[in-house]
Amino acid sequence: MIMTNIRNFIIFSHIDHGKSTLADRFLEITKTIPKDKMRSQFLDMMDLEREKGITIKMQPVRMNWKGYILNLIDTPGHVDFNYEVSRSLAAVEGGILLVDATKGIQAQTLANLDLAQKQSLIIISAANKIDLAHAQVEETKKDMSKILNISEDEILAISGKKGTNVEKLLQSVIDKIPSPEGDVKKPLKALIFDSKYDSYKGVIAYVRLFDGKVKAGDNIYLIQDKSQTQVKEVGYFSPELKTSKELKAGEIGYIATGLKETAGVRVGETITGQRTKELKPLAGYKEPKPMVFASIYPENPNDFEMLDDALKKLKLNDASLTFEKERKEFLGRGFRCGFLGTLHAEIICERLKREFGLDLIISTPSVLYRIIDKKNNEKMIYSAGDWPERVEIKEAQEPWMKLEIITPVNYLGNVSDLLKYSKAVQIENKYLSSEKLLLIYEAPLRKIIVGFFDKLKGVSQGFASMNYEVLGYRTADLVKLDILIAGKKEDVFSKIVENDEAYQEGRKIVSKLKEILPAQLFTVPVQAAISGRIIARETIKARRRDVTAPLYGGDVTRKRKLLERQKKGKKKLKARGQINIPSKVFLEMFKEG
Repeated sequence: MIMTNIRNFIIFSHIDHGKSTLADRFLEITKTIPKDKMRSQFLDMMDLEREKGITIKMQPVRMNWKGYILNLIDTPGHVDFNYEVSRSLAAVEGGILLVDATKGIQAQTLANLDLAQKQSLIIISAANKIDLAHAQVEETKKDMSKILNISEDEILAISGKKGTNVEKLLQSVIDKIPSPEGDVKKPLKALIFDSKYDSYKGVIAYVRLFDGKVKAGDNIYLIQDKSQTQVKEVGYFSPELKTSKELKAGEIGYIATGLKETAGVRVGETITGQRTKELKPLAGYKEPKPMVFASIYPENPNDFEMLDDALKKLKLNDASLTFEKERKEFLGRGFRCGFLGTLHAEIICERLKREFGLDLIISTPSVLYRIIDKKNNEKMIYSAGDWPERVEIKEAQEPWMKLEIITPVNYLGNVSDLLKYSKAVQIENKYLSSEKLLLIYEAPLRKIIVGFFDKLKGVSQGFASMNYEVLGYRTADLVKLDILIAGKKEDVFSKIVENDEAYQEGRKIVSKLKEILPAQLFTVPVQAAISGRIIARETIKARRRDVTAPLYGGDVTRKRKLLERQKKGKKKLKARGQINIPSKVFLEMFKEG
């Protein structure tokens, strides 16, 4: 196959705009998948993707049509998987921007379009779902033409479900997207844009070849890792792995490296044929910065090594996941994991359970704080246990986000109230059309990570959409909320909170502990404190044993003596008593966050 007959492209859009359905039609038109094996959302390989109705992982596939090789990469639409899209863009020359004609342009549409334009990709635009009765095709095309600065006639109106104009769209991929550049005669230069682990073939690198060629048996060198290995197998995506004789410049395919160590094969790595100083690595990817952190522990402490291995294998398949070991009293060994968002965290935890059979304990997601001490030293704070004494802190900082929210005008009031409650600061409002507004706000990440997206969908009846990006750290009035049980500080329950929210949060925690802590033979005070000052308190009443029950009748002074003796005993117990907190209490509070 000559390089001029190759087209590399992606489909990108906002979540639930019909990417996977359109990809199904492409597979049918090109006869890549036989009719008897075809199923809905074919490129969504995980059961989890089909259950949730969203694409989580990018998925490449090679299609042969009209004498052309069409390498498609289907991408996720949710903001938490934006890194998957950015990696896909570096492996292709063009993309199809898909917009749902029933919903119009949404927040992630703009974000993905911006990424594609920065890569100077050729963009083909299409308005999808025109078969639905409430589709606003002309309005959608009009809005798209403004944003893309093109004529409305250049925007195809399609139905991915019915197949209307889908063949025309595929033909436009051939006509408009340029063939890849590269030289087969030059030394091998391939970019790893994804990878996965196979117990027989080792790490399988998903690659785009820019120069040269590679086949099974060749020696390859990983420039950044400075490691060498022999290729076990090469091939392409059909979409399952299909072996081929060789891969050449311009093609997208896979290389089975045989490497068993997962850490060395990184996304963004350059593969070459031999070690040479003259060959410079390809421009890799900007490392994603996780902003949401959660602790993950195996319910069975003996499963720690299994969890360690599982995270390493998932890291191959999801470069935006970070993790490092940590230890908590009563929980044993686990990992502090970094994610791009709460959906990302939810998906990773679900994959750990399903794909590796692990039962997990997961904390509520929190953010990464920064402290500047009195000596002007910076320290990153992952948990309340790392928080220094108040007298040592010169300045506390927290991450802020830029929010882009697209909402119908009639829901503006509800959305504005939600943003105000979340302490977001308004930057700009733009009319995208007479019925849609783009709201640009800035907000502290801790107010956004848990529950905000669901609340946004609730107040807008599902019509509002959101995209966000990291702005950096800003000064905040933060304090460490200590929890004391029977006068003893229990660090595992401590929390970092904003000063003006400390009382409400303190009351919430002590009330919860009062409910779930078992009663003792003496009264137990449960307190919340800031720098030694008690701000909230609950008391767990003593478990009472009726010492007078064996008595029947008799002198009342006998009963009084027994009760006095019991009272003195409880006082001694309280003075030297140790609270034995059952592990289930820690687990329940840990899950509550």
